[in-house]
Amino acid sequence: MKTLPVALVLFGTPAFAESEPFFTLHSTEFVVTLAFICFIGVLVYFKVPALLGGLLDKRAAGIKADLAEARALRDDAQKLLASYDRKQREMQEQSARIVAQARDEAAAAGVKAKQDLAAAIARRMKSAQDQIASAEAAAIRDVRDRAVTVAVAVAGEVIAKGLTAKDGDALIEAAMAEVAARMH
Repeated sequence: MKTLPVALVLFGTPAFAESEPFFTLHSTEFVVTLAFICFIGVLVYFKVPALLGGLLDKRAAGIKADLAEARALRDDAQKLLASYDRKQREMQEQSARIVAQARDEAAAAGVKAKQDLAAAIARRMKSAQDQIASAEAAAIRDVRDRAVTVAVAVAGEVIAKGLTAKDGDALIEAAMAEVAARMH
Protein backbone atom coordinates (compact mmCIF):
# COMPACT_ATOMS: atom_id res chain seq x y z
CA MET A 1 0.00 0.00 0.00
CA LYS A 2 2.84 2.35 0.71
CA THR A 3 4.40 2.02 -2.71
CA LEU A 4 1.28 3.11 -4.59
CA PRO A 5 1.21 6.74 -3.36
CA VAL A 6 4.94 7.07 -3.97
CA ALA A 7 4.54 5.72 -7.53
CA LEU A 8 1.65 8.11 -8.24
CA VAL A 9 3.68 11.06 -7.03
CA LEU A 10 6.67 10.13 -9.16
CA PHE A 11 4.79 9.38 -12.35
CA GLY A 12 1.92 11.89 -12.04
CA THR A 13 3.73 14.89 -13.52
CA PRO A 14 1.95 17.45 -15.75
CA ALA A 15 3.97 16.45 -18.78
CA PHE A 16 2.58 12.94 -18.61
CA ALA A 17 -0.96 14.14 -17.86
CA GLU A 18 -1.41 16.08 -21.11
CA SER A 19 -1.47 14.51 -24.53
CA GLU A 20 -1.09 17.68 -26.69
CA PRO A 21 2.24 19.25 -27.67
CA PHE A 22 3.68 21.94 -25.35
CA PHE A 23 4.09 24.85 -27.87
CA THR A 24 0.42 25.38 -28.79
CA LEU A 25 -2.10 27.82 -27.41
CA HIS A 26 -4.21 24.87 -26.39
CA SER A 27 -1.52 23.87 -23.88
CA THR A 28 -2.25 25.39 -20.46
CA GLU A 29 1.39 25.30 -19.41
CA PHE A 30 2.47 27.18 -22.53
CA VAL A 31 -0.20 29.89 -22.03
CA VAL A 32 0.74 30.29 -18.38
CA THR A 33 4.42 30.51 -19.34
CA LEU A 34 3.66 33.22 -21.98
CA ALA A 35 1.53 35.17 -19.48
CA PHE A 36 4.29 34.98 -16.92
CA ILE A 37 6.87 36.25 -19.42
CA CYS A 38 4.52 39.12 -20.44
CA PHE A 39 3.98 39.96 -16.78
CA ILE A 40 7.73 40.09 -16.20
CA GLY A 41 8.09 42.25 -19.32
CA VAL A 42 5.43 44.71 -18.06
CA LEU A 43 7.20 44.88 -14.72
CA VAL A 44 10.50 45.62 -16.44
CA TYR A 45 8.84 48.18 -18.79
CA PHE A 46 7.36 50.13 -15.86
CA LYS A 47 10.70 49.88 -14.03
CA VAL A 48 9.20 48.05 -11.06
CA PRO A 49 12.51 46.30 -10.25
CA ALA A 50 14.22 49.71 -10.13
CA LEU A 51 11.44 51.02 -7.88
CA LEU A 52 11.73 47.98 -5.67
CA GLY A 53 15.51 48.37 -5.63
CA GLY A 54 15.12 52.05 -4.74
CA LEU A 55 12.70 51.20 -1.92
CA LEU A 56 15.08 48.54 -0.70
CA ASP A 57 17.98 51.02 -0.92
CA LYS A 58 15.96 53.58 1.07
CA ARG A 59 15.12 50.94 3.61
CA ALA A 60 18.80 49.91 3.78
CA ALA A 61 19.79 53.57 4.24
CA GLY A 62 17.17 53.92 6.98
CA ILE A 63 18.48 50.79 8.66
CA LYS A 64 22.05 52.13 8.41
CA ALA A 65 20.90 55.43 9.93
CA ASP A 66 19.10 53.55 12.71
CA LEU A 67 22.22 51.48 13.35
CA ALA A 68 24.37 54.62 13.47
CA GLU A 69 21.90 56.23 15.85
CA ALA A 70 21.84 53.06 17.96
CA ARG A 71 25.67 53.09 18.07
CA ALA A 72 25.63 56.75 19.10
CA LEU A 73 23.04 56.02 21.78
CA ARG A 74 25.10 53.05 22.98
CA ASP A 75 28.21 55.26 23.15
CA ASP A 76 26.26 57.91 25.06
CA ALA A 77 24.89 55.26 27.39
CA GLN A 78 28.40 53.91 28.00
CA LYS A 79 29.66 57.43 28.72
CA LEU A 80 26.74 58.01 31.06
CA LEU A 81 27.38 54.69 32.77
CA ALA A 82 31.06 55.57 33.18
CA SER A 83 30.05 58.95 34.59
CA TYR A 84 27.68 57.31 37.07
CA ASP A 85 30.34 54.79 38.05
CA ARG A 86 32.82 57.62 38.60
CA LYS A 87 30.26 59.56 40.64
CA GLN A 88 29.45 56.45 42.66
CA ARG A 89 33.15 55.92 43.44
CA GLU A 90 33.47 59.60 44.40
CA MET A 91 30.40 59.31 46.66
CA GLN A 92 31.84 56.19 48.28
CA GLU A 93 35.15 57.96 48.87
CA GLN A 94 33.32 61.01 50.22
CA SER A 95 31.19 58.87 52.52
CA ALA A 96 34.34 57.12 53.75
CA ARG A 97 35.89 60.53 54.46
CA ILE A 98 32.73 61.66 56.24
CA VAL A 99 32.68 58.50 58.37
CA ALA A 100 36.37 58.94 59.23
CA GLN A 101 35.80 62.60 60.07
CA ALA A 102 32.79 61.68 62.20
CA ARG A 103 34.87 59.09 64.06
CA ASP A 104 37.60 61.66 64.67
CA GLU A 105 35.05 64.21 65.84
CA ALA A 106 33.40 61.60 68.07
CA ALA A 107 36.78 60.72 69.59
CA ALA A 108 37.57 64.40 70.12
CA ALA A 109 34.11 64.96 71.58
CA GLY A 110 34.67 61.97 73.90
CA VAL A 111 37.97 63.42 75.10
CA LYS A 112 36.38 66.85 75.55
CA ALA A 113 33.43 65.29 77.38
CA LYS A 114 35.85 63.50 79.73
CA GLN A 115 37.67 66.78 80.34
CA ASP A 116 34.37 68.62 80.87
CA LEU A 117 33.18 65.87 83.22
CA ALA A 118 36.42 66.05 85.20
CA ALA A 119 36.09 69.85 85.40
CA ALA A 120 32.43 69.55 86.45
CA ILE A 121 33.35 67.02 89.12
CA ALA A 122 36.14 69.29 90.36
CA ARG A 123 33.70 72.25 90.46
CA ARG A 124 31.13 70.20 92.34
CA MET A 125 33.77 68.95 94.77
CA LYS A 126 34.90 72.55 95.34
CA SER A 127 31.27 73.63 95.75
CA ALA A 128 30.63 70.76 98.18
CA GLN A 129 33.77 71.64 100.15
CA ASP A 130 32.67 75.30 100.22
CA GLN A 131 29.21 74.24 101.43
CA ILE A 132 30.77 72.02 104.08
CA ALA A 133 33.05 74.87 105.20
CA SER A 134 30.08 77.23 105.21
CA ALA A 135 28.00 74.72 107.19
CA GLU A 136 30.89 74.27 109.66
CA ALA A 137 31.22 78.03 110.05
CA ALA A 138 27.44 78.34 110.52
CA ALA A 139 27.47 75.51 113.07
CA ILE A 140 30.38 77.16 114.92
CA ARG A 141 28.53 80.50 114.87
CA ASP A 142 25.37 78.82 116.17
CA VAL A 143 27.34 77.09 118.93
CA ARG A 144 29.06 80.37 119.85
CA ASP A 145 25.77 82.26 119.74
CA ARG A 146 24.15 79.67 122.01
CA ALA A 147 27.19 79.70 124.26
CA VAL A 148 26.99 83.47 124.41
CA THR A 149 23.25 83.33 125.05
CA VAL A 150 23.69 80.72 127.76
CA ALA A 151 26.64 82.63 129.22
CA VAL A 152 24.64 85.86 129.15
CA ALA A 153 21.68 84.12 130.79
CA VAL A 154 23.91 82.53 133.44
CA ALA A 155 25.78 85.80 133.93
CA GLY A 156 22.44 87.59 134.19
CA GLU A 157 21.28 85.22 136.88
CA VAL A 158 24.56 85.41 138.75
CA ILE A 159 24.64 89.17 138.47
CA ALA A 160 20.96 89.46 139.38
CA LYS A 161 21.52 87.53 142.57
CA GLY A 162 24.62 89.38 143.73
CA LEU A 163 24.30 92.73 142.01
CA THR A 164 22.96 95.93 143.40
CA ALA A 165 20.99 98.47 141.40
CA LYS A 166 23.94 100.81 141.20
CA ASP A 167 26.27 98.10 139.93
CA GLY A 168 23.56 96.98 137.43
CA ASP A 169 23.26 100.46 136.01
CA ALA A 170 27.04 100.66 135.58
CA LEU A 171 27.08 97.30 133.77
CA ILE A 172 24.24 98.37 131.45
CA GLU A 173 26.08 101.61 130.66
CA ALA A 174 29.29 99.70 129.89
CA ALA A 175 27.42 97.19 127.69
CA MET A 176 25.73 100.00 125.76
CA ALA A 177 29.03 101.74 125.24
CA GLU A 178 30.60 98.53 124.02
CA VAL A 179 27.65 97.86 121.61
CA ALA A 180 27.85 101.42 120.32
CA ALA A 181 31.61 101.05 119.78
CA ARG A 182 31.14 97.80 117.90
CA MET A 183 28.28 99.16 115.78
CA HIS A 184 30.27 102.14 114.55
